[in-house]
Amino acid sequence: MNKELIDAFTETITAERGSAANTVAAYTRDLEDFSAFLDSRRRTFENAERQDLRAYMVATAQKGMAEKTQARRLSALREFYKYLYTEKIREDNPTEALDSPRLKRALPKYLSEEEINGLFDAIDSMKNKSHAVRMRALLEILYASGLRVSELVTLPANVANIKENFLIVRGKGSKDRMVPLTDVAKKALRDWIPEREKALPKGRASRWLFPSSGKSGHLTRESFFLELKSLALAAGIPAERVSPHVIRHSFASHLVAHDADLRTVQQMLGHSDIATTQIYTHILDNRLKSSVEKSHPLADPNFFQNFLKK
Repeated sequence: MNKELIDAFTETITAERGSAANTVAAYTRDLEDFSAFLDSRRRTFENAERQDLRAYMVATAQKGMAEKTQARRLSALREFYKYLYTEKIREDNPTEALDSPRLKRALPKYLSEEEINGLFDAIDSMKNKSHAVRMRALLEILYASGLRVSELVTLPANVANIKENFLIVRGKGSKDRMVPLTDVAKKALRDWIPEREKALPKGRASRWLFPSSGKSGHLTRESFFLELKSLALAAGIPAERVSPHVIRHSFASHLVAHDADLRTVQQMLGHSDIATTQIYTHILDNRLKSSVEKSHPLADPNFFQNFLKK
């Protein structure tokens, strides 16, 4: 019965919310893990009590799971039991009084503007011209718009014909948002089109801007991830410091550093809550610190000596 309820729940969030496949898979794994825990206690989703859920969360912590993983599992349970309550499968929601683990807010990893320029410079040294043109188009779009990697690799082919300085992108929860597209990125797109045609199998069309012969029909996130790592090494940047998400963080961090409004950055990134976007205020903190170090008289190690001479 537990499996049937999980399947019904995931079908609902897919149909009604347009939840991404990765989100559905994560929910499924988390709920299956909780189901196994309930089996060990001879309980089911329908008769589990608040203390069963508390015991489960304690068990996840004792296993050494990261706080972020614990929070995600609790989020899955809350959504699931909200569904059971709404569908009248249960008369209560036992997750209502459960406390979330306190998460330490990690600062986003990002590259400096000089390092981003280094990545673009490294593209010029790539031996395969077609791959170089594609990489430039991918990186220009990613850095100009802050797209998620899944949004980038699934861009439709008609994006190449765009004349405006923005894209309309469908992100998480099937929500559309507007992201910027610079003239440089548009030029990289135009340069990619002839190479794209050459890359297509003969007599076969593709709906994707970055097609491939693989099962998905488009460049995969994993392939782009590995290509970006190779580019980082060519640019003299440690590969572990570079990923598509790091480029997304760099996009947002550099915008904030150049006085972009947080609400604007929130909209471009597709964050539903501005609290998520506020992690980029570390840039403002660093700028404030730098300003104090440059301007405050006590930042000068010779201040007191000079003061006493007066």
